[in-house]
Amino acid sequence: MALDIAKSENEFISYLIGMQKIDSHAHIGNNHSAEMLFRMLESVNMRWLAVCYGASRWEELLGQLKNSRKLHETYPDRFAWVTSFNLTNWGSPAWRTEALEMLRESFAAGAIAVKVWKEIGMSLQDPGSSYVMIDDPRFDPVFDFIRSQNKTLIAHIGEPKDCWLPLEQMLVEGDRDYYRAHPWEHCYGKNEIPDYWKQVKAMDRVVERHPGLRVVRCHLASLEFDIDELKARLNKCPNMAVDLASRINHLQIQDREKVRGFFLEYQDRILYATDIEPVSKDIIGYEEELQGARDTYIRDLIYFATDWEMEFPGVKALVRGLGLPVEVLEKIFYINAKNWYPGI
Repeated sequence: MALDIAKSENEFISYLIGMQKIDSHAHIGNNHSAEMLFRMLESVNMRWLAVCYGASRWEELLGQLKNSRKLHETYPDRFAWVTSFNLTNWGSPAWRTEALEMLRESFAAGAIAVKVWKEIGMSLQDPGSSYVMIDDPRFDPVFDFIRSQNKTLIAHIGEPKDCWLPLEQMLVEGDRDYYRAHPWEHCYGKNEIPDYWKQVKAMDRVVERHPGLRVVRCHLASLEFDIDELKARLNKCPNMAVDLASRINHLQIQDREKVRGFFLEYQDRILYATDIEPVSKDIIGYEEELQGARDTYIRDLIYFATDWEMEFPGVKALVRGLGLPVEVLEKIFYINAKNWYPGI
C-alpha cells in the first residue's frame, strides 16, 4: 500500500512524524539535558536505542553505562540501551570471567544487546603480537552467553571502504570530510592494520559460526558500497540483520531502483538508525545539535517515504526518494527493531 501524498506537503510530513519510530543506533553523548533530549524525541515520536561503546576506554564506557541505565529507568518508553564489556584487561586470566559478569549485571539492569566495536581488529593487540580479530575464539564464550540470554550482538567491525582509500578516491563527500578532520582514523597507507576485507570476513565467520546468535551488523555491515556483497551475506545467514547508521548517504549515490529493490526484498532485516551523538559542551550548542537530529529524522522519513527530490548532506546531487510502501516503512522504522532487539 502506497502512502497518500495527495494531501498537502505539511499534512503529509505530520503524518510521517506521527508514525511510531525507533532510532536503533544512537549515542547519548554528554547529555547536558535529558529533558531537552526527550522533548525532541517526543516531538517526532521516536524511541532511542543508545549504544554504549569504547571497551578500550573503560572509565568512559562505565560513564556511558551508568548514564544509560539512569535514563532507561527515568524514560522507559523512550530509551533503551546496549552494553559492552571491558577490553583494558584483555589477556589477563580474569578477562573472560569479568566480561561475562559485566554482561550479567547489565542484562539484569535492562540492557537488551551487546556492542562490539572497531577497536577489535583495528587497535586491540595481544602483547607484542598481532591485532586481535573479532573471530578470535576467545570471544566465543561471550557470544554463547549473549545467545543463551536471548540478547542481540550489535557489531561495528571495520570501517567504510572509504577509510582505506585516498581522500580523492572516496565515494561520499561525508567520509572525505570526516577523514580529513580525523586523519588518525584514516587507514590508507597504514599497512600494519588488517585491511578492509580482513575486517569484513572476520565478522562473516562469527555470524556463520554462531547461527543461533542474533547479529545486527551496523553501518550496513561496512558493505555500504556494494548491495550485492551485502545481499550475499543476508542470503547466507538468516541470523543477521543490518542497520543504516551513518550509511544512508552511501545508498543515495547508488542506482535508485536497485536500492529500492534491496529494501523491498530485505524489508524484514533492515533497521533504521542514524549514529547521532550530541557532543556539544554547552547548552546552546547541544540544543542546536538536537534540532539537527530532528531535521535528520524528518529528512530521512521523506527520503524513504516519497519520490521527492531533495538535497542531503554529503551528497552533491539532488537525491530522489525511494517511495517505499507504508508497510515497509513501518518495518524499517519500528517493527524490525522490535523483532531484532527483544525488549526494546
